[in-house]
Amino acid sequence: MAVVERGETAGEGPGTAVSRLTGRPVTSVRALSGNLAEVMLDGGRAVIAKRGDHGPGAVRAEVAGLRWLAAAEAVRVAHVHGHDERWMVIDRIPDGRPGAEAALRFGRELAALHTAGAPAFGAPPPDGPVEAYIGLAPMRNVPGADWPRWYAEYRVLPYLRDAVDNGTVRPGEATVVERVCERLPELAGPAEPPARLHGDLWHGNVLWGADGHVWLIDPAAHGGHRETDLAMLHLFGCPHLDRVLEGYRETAPLAEGWADRIGVHQLFPLLVHAVLFGRGYAKQALAVARRAAAA
Repeated sequence: MAVVERGETAGEGPGTAVSRLTGRPVTSVRALSGNLAEVMLDGGRAVIAKRGDHGPGAVRAEVAGLRWLAAAEAVRVAHVHGHDERWMVIDRIPDGRPGAEAALRFGRELAALHTAGAPAFGAPPPDGPVEAYIGLAPMRNVPGADWPRWYAEYRVLPYLRDAVDNGTVRPGEATVVERVCERLPELAGPAEPPARLHGDLWHGNVLWGADGHVWLIDPAAHGGHRETDLAMLHLFGCPHLDRVLEGYRETAPLAEGWADRIGVHQLFPLLVHAVLFGRGYAKQALAVARRAAAA
């Protein structure tokens, strides 16, 4: 069956890209939000076509991240059916409803994913580029041995500088975040080995499947501190989060005082959002930094 694609003014459309990358005929294409389309393959299998619009290496970084997370054999991750520099094709996860038992299982699986580890803080996934992305924002994966120093240099301060440069954070306000960075060695808690992070673990990237399992998509994967993934779940909300944490702690107990450090780990995603989406997130980041600086 021939498929007429709409919405592509130039270049290859999602149906053509999926057919080329999978070697399968396509029977229908349904545009979703932004750069996504649901594509039906001959035989009835649904996949998602995602176009990498936000910069060179974006598709390669995301594909490498999905495969690195899947290699841990811990949590379910959308399978990559094919990709090139512009397009990637992954499974369409049938929607289900959040449930307490699935949340408990996800917590255990997330702990196992983190425990699978990484070569260093900031280490990119195998075959992943140094110049990666978190959402639409550039993110550099540069390895480091000392988490507080690495987190300040590559995860907090670059986005603080960008937020100051674009006027989202006023120059006089930046000092409170800089003070937190200076105090990170004492605020970071006990030293931990590098964890295998999803890296962008907000609820939109946590899919509750019809099969009763949680599936992960859209990672900004790298080696990091496991509390960063948990802090992002707290920041943007997650159904049955108490059960997720229960399952997590059963598998990999958290260091004493971890809840008091949530704000420190939220500085990174909040500043990323301040750069991308404006002053409201900057105010949140500054409030978190003030609380951390006062600790």
